[in-house]
Amino acid sequence: MLKKIYLSFSLAVQNIRSRLFHTLLSILGIVIGVAALVTVLSLIDGMEKYAQEQITNTTSLKAIFIRTETTRLVNNLRLKKETYAYLDHEKFKKLAAALTHPAKAYMQTKQASEVKILDNGATMGASVIGSMASFPPNMHIAHGEFYTADDVNRQSQVGFVNHLFAEQAMGEDAATQLIGKTIAYKDKALKVVGVLEQDESRAPELFIPITLFSQEELKENPPLCVLEADNVEHVQDLKGQAESWLKANLAGDTNDFNVATNEARVKQAARGFMLFRVVMGLIVGISVVVGGVGVMNVLLISVTERTVEIGVRKAMGAKKKDILLQFLAESVTVSLLGSLLGLMLGILATLAIVPIIKALADVPFQAAYTIDTFLIISVIAIIVGVVFGTYPATRAAKLDPVEAIRRE
Repeated sequence: MLKKIYLSFSLAVQNIRSRLFHTLLSILGIVIGVAALVTVLSLIDGMEKYAQEQITNTTSLKAIFIRTETTRLVNNLRLKKETYAYLDHEKFKKLAAALTHPAKAYMQTKQASEVKILDNGATMGASVIGSMASFPPNMHIAHGEFYTADDVNRQSQVGFVNHLFAEQAMGEDAATQLIGKTIAYKDKALKVVGVLEQDESRAPELFIPITLFSQEELKENPPLCVLEADNVEHVQDLKGQAESWLKANLAGDTNDFNVATNEARVKQAARGFMLFRVVMGLIVGISVVVGGVGVMNVLLISVTERTVEIGVRKAMGAKKKDILLQFLAESVTVSLLGSLLGLMLGILATLAIVPIIKALADVPFQAAYTIDTFLIISVIAIIVGVVFGTYPATRAAKLDPVEAIRRE
């Protein structure tokens, strides 16, 4: 059987070479269709890769977020709960200590408030952020230092500010002068111990130990708590442990907390791109179908031109399945040739399109060539060859040898 298949494909290659120009014109539709498909799939794969990189850069896949749900859904309306559980500094430390896998713990609450620089009397609005002494890795001090875990535990009245706060308080070139100054916030006199590096913050920010917030303030603005696993493989396990601890140790409605990860965002983006890929693939696939009609056309012409040859072969003992196999082999070969040319044309097209996209959108975008794309193209080539080659092959196999020879 393998020998017959090999001989069928050898004859197919010879027949294509004998009428190469005619074959190339006939497979033009497949070439264009496959080229368009390769271009679209490669660009979509590149878009998905870029989106995943952006999600990964802006949010950690190792992070577990614990938020307090302060509202409940009633008749599609969000209503404020009268009572709900929330985490404070001590409770969150106990939760983190109960985990069986290593994880960094962050918690933060934010309030907009008016503060006053006691040394120069300047009053300004700022976001007052209460946090633990562990800070995200993308936060860097330019001058001074962070407050410490001891400061948090002792409720020391210290704090540090972002660069924008320092500029507005002391002037653009005098950020370091704010260190050691005293800021009045409500009934607290806070000593500034550090200034953050310049970033893209749009509002002045004052960071203080979260223990300086009262229980009433924490209840009004429940902290966002983050557990960041050392290993992404432990995220789901840690999420389950956090949910179990909250259920066992905090009174209140079990729906008071929302424990989530960024994995859902990645999966949601992947589903969106898969839908886009399928829709665009189906649209572009129409041109591949048109190309398949061209393959069927060239094979029908080939059957007509080689009627005598088919008759002689059948008269010499060739069976129907031998003729059928030969023409199917020729159909698949023609489709593979068109798909290969379309693949090369599609790659060249993406190489030309990507610089245009980068120039217009000003993003570090690159097309992505995945093994899935090449497998899809190969499968399409075989399917087109079989589907559109079946009718000409069947027609050739059914020819009566006597009538075929008499058509000389």
